[in-house]
Amino acid sequence: MSFVTRDGRDWTPEYLLSIDPKKCIGCGRCYKVCARNVMTLRGVTEDGDFVDLEDEDDDELERKVMVLGDAGNCIGCGACARVCPTGSQTHGAEALAA
Repeated sequence: MSFVTRDGRDWTPEYLLSIDPKKCIGCGRCYKVCARNVMTLRGVTEDGDFVDLEDEDDDELERKVMVLGDAGNCIGCGACARVCPTGSQTHGAEALAA
């Protein structure tokens, strides 16, 4: 799906499709630049399970990572990809089915 910018240039959105939890360092840069609340910070236990941060004590977490919270809200602007220091995100032109 392709669109046109205000000045008539072609533009194809690159939607956030996934975040690799093995690469993500949970820095929050992507979260800070996203005005659409697409991502959320989650905890990862020693067993590799994702948990809400409110449900666990910080000392029981192995680390924190970003995960997709509301993928359908992504507009494909790519701001999150530009600030990610680890390249942990995958983007593509596939829109979610309604």
